[in-house]
Amino acid sequence: MFWRVVVASLAYRRGAVLLSIVAISISALTLLSVEHIRQQARQAFSQTVSGVDLIVGARGGDINLLLYSVFHLGSASRNMSYQSFDALQQSADVAWAIPLAMGDSHRGHRVVGTNANFFEHFRYGQKTPLQFQQGQAFKQTFEVVIGAQVARKFNYQVGDSLVISHGLGQHSFQQHEQHPFTVSGILAPTGTPVDKALYVSLAGLEAAHRPAGMALDAAIIPDSITATLIGLTSRLKTFQVQRRINEYRGEPLMAILPGVTLTQLWDSLNVMEATLRTIAGLIFAAALIGLSATLLASMRERRQELIIMRTLGARPSFIILLIQAEVMLIATTAIGIAILLLWTLLSAGQSVIMQWLGLAISSDFFTANVGLTLLGLVAASAMVALYPSYRAYRMSLVVS
Repeated sequence: MFWRVVVASLAYRRGAVLLSIVAISISALTLLSVEHIRQQARQAFSQTVSGVDLIVGARGGDINLLLYSVFHLGSASRNMSYQSFDALQQSADVAWAIPLAMGDSHRGHRVVGTNANFFEHFRYGQKTPLQFQQGQAFKQTFEVVIGAQVARKFNYQVGDSLVISHGLGQHSFQQHEQHPFTVSGILAPTGTPVDKALYVSLAGLEAAHRPAGMALDAAIIPDSITATLIGLTSRLKTFQVQRRINEYRGEPLMAILPGVTLTQLWDSLNVMEATLRTIAGLIFAAALIGLSATLLASMRERRQELIIMRTLGARPSFIILLIQAEVMLIATTAIGIAILLLWTLLSAGQSVIMQWLGLAISSDFFTANVGLTLLGLVAASAMVALYPSYRAYRMSLVVS
């Protein structure tokens, strides 16, 4: 009986109720989206590289070294010598080392010089190895392996030729046209910066900068590289090796722990995260305040309704519960619609998000944080209903 009265009351004012549901749905969708994407972005960043014990580069900022070596953001102020890299990989405590040489690009995408260790030892996610969607790793000097997003964006296939450019910009005036590269393989999608990069051998990257006609040797090596990823024989030696590298006398180097530096990166972004969440929360609060204002504005119109209820024997407490139930029904319906919309958008837009942002966003957003957010939305809705309920209660006392 009670809920029939609630539904009938809302149906009588369906125009205002529908507008309130739309406003709350949009605001709840915004808040849930921000929370889910924030968590997914954090998870994606943390899973970009896995199983790497140390990242080594020229001495500078920890976060900057992480950004340009793993996420391909920014650039190194200077390189480390290949001689130092060779000394590191010869160390008894180092199980494997992956050299990374950057500074060139192809149509706005990073070209990374490396060796076979990259395809053998690089891991992402839960220590997932790289897989080839087509072809194989480079074997010849002028062969290139491309990420899934690069292949999809430019419609490259194994056997196609491409030219790399000097510099990291979208457009370059110095094309290495004298030494085109042939696509030998296309990596399977990873949802990491690997998808947006191209990989060539160190010899190939060095040879690309030499004039046409010069004798080239597949064994040529560069004078320097940008950074190196290191896996140790024992993680118990991590801090010992890190200290040894930081005190290396050959040149000023630094070694960072990826997990620790990533935590520092997120700490530096806390203000931006808090700002986004605050803005989304304010949007939801504005929608709830609008609902409260609509209820208050309708109280005079509902005076006759309250008189009839009191005449039929309804207690003041019944009036309070009626207003509370109306608000909660509107809010929960709107939140349910927001959840359905978010799930639909994530399910339908996963490929688009992967293509444009390079992030693998899951459609399963029912996490502990999202659950707490939903509880907060319901609690806020109940609080907003307090004052309209009190006004209805006071009015019911007058008409009694």
